[in-house]
Amino acid sequence: MGQQPFVKNNIEIASDFARDTFQGLSAVPKYLKSKYFYDSEGDKLFQKIMALNEYYLTDCESEILNHQKDELMNFFRDSNTPFLLTELGAGDGQKTEILLHHFFNESVHFQYLPIDISSNVLNLLESKLSADFPGLKVKTYAGDYFQALDRLNKEENGRKVLLFLGSTIGNFEHREAVKFLQSLNKRMDDHDQLIIGFDLKKDPNVILRAYNDPSGFTAKFNLNLLHRINRELEGEFVTDNFYHQPTYDPSTGEAKSFLVSKIDQNVHIGKLNTTFGFKRGESIFTEISQKYDEVMIHNLAEKSGFQVKQIFYDSKKYFVDSLWQKSKKSIV
Repeated sequence: MGQQPFVKNNIEIASDFARDTFQGLSAVPKYLKSKYFYDSEGDKLFQKIMALNEYYLTDCESEILNHQKDELMNFFRDSNTPFLLTELGAGDGQKTEILLHHFFNESVHFQYLPIDISSNVLNLLESKLSADFPGLKVKTYAGDYFQALDRLNKEENGRKVLLFLGSTIGNFEHREAVKFLQSLNKRMDDHDQLIIGFDLKKDPNVILRAYNDPSGFTAKFNLNLLHRINRELEGEFVTDNFYHQPTYDPSTGEAKSFLVSKIDQNVHIGKLNTTFGFKRGESIFTEISQKYDEVMIHNLAEKSGFQVKQIFYDSKKYFVDSLWQKSKKSIV
């Protein structure tokens, strides 16, 4: 279930997207939640971003999964007992397919349970997997991660191996990341496992190129948030009046994205019955992508009630996939 409706400007705001848009554009400074990037158009744009040479994350994590698939299989098998390979934010499943293919060919006993906020991308994924892996047990869950996990825990019995790939954890600020992982921890049993991807601190120029590609797909991906408001909430954004601005702070590891107003302007959003004013140079914060080092990873695990069992690097040491298990210590 979503949040309960509330009334603003004589309009009942029922959907989470409408509510979050109103709250974000009313805030000082303004922001929009990055989870709304992923409608059908956003899904297409993100797939194009992942294929870019500048977007190193995809290739680095694919290399890890390819080189470590046997070791991961041995970790997951745990005396050859069946497990539920449960992926948070499955997307198009491109990287996960490396593991699916290997496990399927090795006759590993598992079921694949992808979770994603986008039902569109899950439908595409399910169709593709049924063609590529006949006989593979696949059950999709659309919606919020924790609501989906709660449904999954009621409907499925067995040990879970959770995949949280692609540095999605980087989309949370530190306190939010700890809170998210603590909530995840509470939904895991003692013998469950978690593989979590982290993008590492590195040359700032490499990072900025990944979020400001010359093809302009990252800019279009961010501007699609405004298009989505226009489509779904009767917004009147002229997207040519905004530009995409990425930043990176090497001391904190925070890469951030903003949409910046080129002019003084007012934008009406019909379904919110509200007009929002923008000054020239005023920004809308759209996304954080936190970069980590190994000390930060261990600290995050400890605060969230996990212990780090293994860290897998790519050859450039740009990225890691880290294997976690619930700690016997209480959550900090």
